[in-house]
Amino acid sequence: MTRPSIDLFSGGGDTGRLMAGLDWTRTPLGPVDGWPQSLRVAVRLVLSSRYPMLLLWGEEFSQLYNDAYSTLIGDKHPAALGGDVRVTLAEGWDVLAPLIQQAMTTGVASWVPALRLLLERAGYREEAYFNVSHAPARDDDGRTVGVFTVCSEVTEQVVGERRLRLLRDLSVLGDGRTVDVDATGARLIETIGGHPLDVPFAAIYLRDGASLRRLARTGGGQGTLPDTVDLADPGPVAHAWGLPDAAEGRPAQVSDVTDRMTLPAGAWDDPVHTALALPLPSGDEDQPLGVLLAGVSPSRRLDEAYRSFHQLLAQQASLALRNAQEHEEERRRIEALAELDRVKTDFFANVSHEFRTPLTLMLGPLADALTDTTAPLAAVQRERVETAWRNATRLLTLVNSLLTFSSLEAGRARSDARTVDLSALTAELAGVFRAAVERAGLALEVVCPPLPRPVTIDPVNWERIVTNLLSNALKYTFIGRIRVSLDADDEEVRLTVADTGIGIAEQDLPKLFERFHRVRGTRSRSHEGTGIGLALVNELARLEGGEVRVTSRVGVGSTFTVVLPWSATRRSAVADPPAERRGDAARAAVQEAAGWLAEASDNPTEPEHTSGPAADELAGARILVADDNTDMRAYLSRLLTGQGWRVRAVTDGRQALDEVHRERPDLVLTDVMMPVLDGFDLLRRLRADPATRALPVLVLSARAGGEASVEGLGLGADDYLVKPFAAAELIARIRAAIRRARDRHDPVGTWTGDTPPAHAGAVAAVPEPTAEDGGTAVGVATGRSDGGASTRDAAVADRDGTGDVLDTNWTYPSAPTSAALMRGDVRRTLRDLAVDPDVLEDLLLAASEAVNNAVEHAQRPSRPEVRVRVQVGDGLVRISVRDFGTWRDRRPAMDRGRGALLMNAYGDVRLVSTTAGTTVTIERRLDDPA
Repeated sequence: MTRPSIDLFSGGGDTGRLMAGLDWTRTPLGPVDGWPQSLRVAVRLVLSSRYPMLLLWGEEFSQLYNDAYSTLIGDKHPAALGGDVRVTLAEGWDVLAPLIQQAMTTGVASWVPALRLLLERAGYREEAYFNVSHAPARDDDGRTVGVFTVCSEVTEQVVGERRLRLLRDLSVLGDGRTVDVDATGARLIETIGGHPLDVPFAAIYLRDGASLRRLARTGGGQGTLPDTVDLADPGPVAHAWGLPDAAEGRPAQVSDVTDRMTLPAGAWDDPVHTALALPLPSGDEDQPLGVLLAGVSPSRRLDEAYRSFHQLLAQQASLALRNAQEHEEERRRIEALAELDRVKTDFFANVSHEFRTPLTLMLGPLADALTDTTAPLAAVQRERVETAWRNATRLLTLVNSLLTFSSLEAGRARSDARTVDLSALTAELAGVFRAAVERAGLALEVVCPPLPRPVTIDPVNWERIVTNLLSNALKYTFIGRIRVSLDADDEEVRLTVADTGIGIAEQDLPKLFERFHRVRGTRSRSHEGTGIGLALVNELARLEGGEVRVTSRVGVGSTFTVVLPWSATRRSAVADPPAERRGDAARAAVQEAAGWLAEASDNPTEPEHTSGPAADELAGARILVADDNTDMRAYLSRLLTGQGWRVRAVTDGRQALDEVHRERPDLVLTDVMMPVLDGFDLLRRLRADPATRALPVLVLSARAGGEASVEGLGLGADDYLVKPFAAAELIARIRAAIRRARDRHDPVGTWTGDTPPAHAGAVAAVPEPTAEDGGTAVGVATGRSDGGASTRDAAVADRDGTGDVLDTNWTYPSAPTSAALMRGDVRRTLRDLAVDPDVLEDLLLAASEAVNNAVEHAQRPSRPEVRVRVQVGDGLVRISVRDFGTWRDRRPAMDRGRGALLMNAYGDVRLVSTTAGTTVTIERRLDDPA
């Protein structure tokens, strides 16, 4: 080859060097020296371009191209140089031929974006996409003898955009609009089935316990994929598809799909050879949600991009399924809550109905007793019966409210509409409250002019609406006025109840009509109530076809407006007589409000001279009672003055705190739920003040349960008693609390007999019964491992040197909680002495068992008390526990079988029993931690 021929291909890179070395004489183009100038120019143009270019020349479409083009045809290069393009690209010639022919015949260039071609350039029939331009190539005479082809491959862009569309379509399914898991799986597969070029077939398996359940599938013949897979014993078919591995979080590749399924797919309908079994991610990495089995297109190489696409596919499917599961679980929770709500509503209704019978049998005889002129009640008995009648009436009102609300909640409530004079009815109901409002020092304004037309409404429901709104206004208004007005226009009737009360914060307004919602920390006349009053107003207004609106400003007041469209008041009236008498609900509400308005007496209630036990060391004790319920204050005052105690009663925690600072009582007896300052806040403030830190506080509450008592005791209450309580238990607990408090001030006392000392600084103790008292030693413990137990007469214990260092005692109520109180008192008493910590813990454990035994064994005690005495001296600690009942053996089933064993293990134990009680004495040396 001559030098000019070689120079033609210089600068053409690797392809140019190959062209320079090619024997062109064996091609249709002939020797390079004979090439026309136009061909030479075209070759130089192609080789000098960095863009993929192909020159087709002559009738045989001989190929001349550059380096950039050589990479596009893969392993067809370099054999394609000088060869016929119809042979090189035979698989795609049916697509290229029309474009080339058009350029040669018309002489006009063409441009085709994303032209799909079948290529066999990498060992398989590949789906490829190119942007292609064909332009005519002319010879020296200007004739079109070839075609310039400029192209760029866009396969990755086209395929990538197509896959992104699928992922985007799947992401839409994860928005929670489909809440059923099976339906979501079907929609996922349907969407995947719309993209067969990337996913020829697919199946979704969901974990169901110890198995996989196929939700849905697309592509492939029926029966080729298992419906279920037992993960404990998957079987060969499941293993062949890689399902068990994927179910454990390990992706699996299946390379022999054609052995189990013949599925033409891809751009050229070639059989699918490969599939991927991919875990569906879940919150638990070790246990995927399920498996996505997806086919791989035979027209695309399974490269990293394709694998990443499948991973994203699995993630999107998993997200949609998890959202569906969560929504399904949420729906089940809502259904369960709705069912629970329905059951609760039915329960309220049933229980409320059941309450009516005993309430009838309570109210009837009580009313008969109060109105009986033939056998009138004495003044004291009348006061007691009136208290019972008032509270039974209040209970009936609460029951009626619960019945009404449960009917509304269950959708069973109805409106017995009657044609009424709404103005007169509203004015009448408001008038029932006038005396109570004026007693509270407020003004009641009633502005109810006649309406232009009659109104058809349920008068009982209207009474409840007006009554609850007025009760609410009276409860939270302390100065100013309450205004009730009724007006109308062409569209609606409006009832407005406005007050100048404390107002409601803006953030609380949205929840105001929710049942049981209460605004915390607000001042009110009473803390009593169910929390359903405003919710009932809202539901009743809706039942009558109207609505309730509220506006409020803190410190200014609140305005509630009940709006009834005229259209809702034009109903057919019923002819049946009303089920309830008009005014009953209003009168009951006023009666309850009267209890809020009753002020506590400024003077303490003095005991009668004959009240209380004779020779009681607690006679004249001062008790401060704090409770917002008038009847409860009166009852507690009567009960406590009967013990010879001076009682002062107040209505809230703030008044109690002021009274404590004015005149310190011996004990504070407080309710928890009170206005202004509740019982727990009162307790916090008393314990925070050094002057009142040791003041005994006994908490009374209707809040039953361990959490309430733990909260009260944790704040420093000396005791916690749940309503209803037994009077005897309350008195015993008060006595024990006062005695403990006095003992803390003066712990040194002498235990000389059953009669306690007169001085207030010590609490009386009772000596151990002795043989001289007629007692019999019924048990002597010798169970210590060191053999140090000794048997001594009980009288010796009182005559030795024990007690020289410390001798103190306490009295506790005969109740299960006393052991805990005792441990605290003994621990505080001994912690300042040089008592070995192990010895102290052993003694506390043994003493706890002794107290528990005293509570459980004492039968018909003369005093409902347990007395504990601690003596320290002569190197010994002695704890004595005494009850005041006769001995009662427990049944074997009740005996825990460890009390005596524990006491014997931790000290020398002696037990002496008499007809007056039983005393257990536990001794331990101070220097003996063993």
